[in-house]
Amino acid sequence: MANQRTYGSGLVRDVDLLEVLALPEARDGLGVSRVAELSGRDKAQVSRALATLADAGLVSRDEHTRAYRPGWRLFALATHATETHLAHLAAPFLRTIVARLNETTHLCVLRAGQVFTLRSELASHAFRGLGWEGVGVDPFTTSPGRVLLSEWDEETVGHWWRTFAGTAAHPLPDLPGAAGEPPPITLDQLAGKLAGIRKRGYETVDEEFEPGLAGVSAPVYGFRGDIVAAVNVSAPKSRLGARLPAAGRFARTVADRISAALGAPG
Repeated sequence: MANQRTYGSGLVRDVDLLEVLALPEARDGLGVSRVAELSGRDKAQVSRALATLADAGLVSRDEHTRAYRPGWRLFALATHATETHLAHLAAPFLRTIVARLNETTHLCVLRAGQVFTLRSELASHAFRGLGWEGVGVDPFTTSPGRVLLSEWDEETVGHWWRTFAGTAAHPLPDLPGAAGEPPPITLDQLAGKLAGIRKRGYETVDEEFEPGLAGVSAPVYGFRGDIVAAVNVSAPKSRLGARLPAAGRFARTVADRISAALGAPG
């Protein structure tokens, strides 16, 4: 029992250090002395604790300034926890879309330049689509992909588009693209589609991603006001094609409800 208490108190102290590194002052990193001062702990203890956290990937140390910042594993854990919460929270809203449109519905996010499905709710009829969870697809020809890109500024969109085409001098490390393969649409076409999403609040595709398939998507906003996911409805064009605008407006309404549940401003 004593060992459990010791471990627990040590864990709490380590969490305290992580909270110090999350302060606004720590934006550019903090040295051991300043972390010790802010946490009220002995400098030698803080140095050992930060070294252990760095070994675990929970903090990172700048080799030049020796300043510590939150590490890659901490961000990975936070992302996983956030996406798990988002998928769970969105489930009943997705079922609302299925009940209204009787079509398969997805919740999608952008990871490393590809669109991934966090959760799917299936319609009762025969068309159920593929099992998209964990499968990445290109965002240019998908409605959720364009929605997820729609808040990016023109320079970022252009840089990424060129990276995808394999023409960027310095490809973005987290947006690998497919070097040498031309994007399926021009940069001007993409810019026009993103502008349309910002204006009407949803996007439609008509056999762009797959022959015979149509879809709509709308953005979900997080508490910071940024787009964190996209609600998507996909179905054969023979069923959804004539309903695309109405389905888009309904998807936008439901996406707004998810955004409100996440604490999005406005």
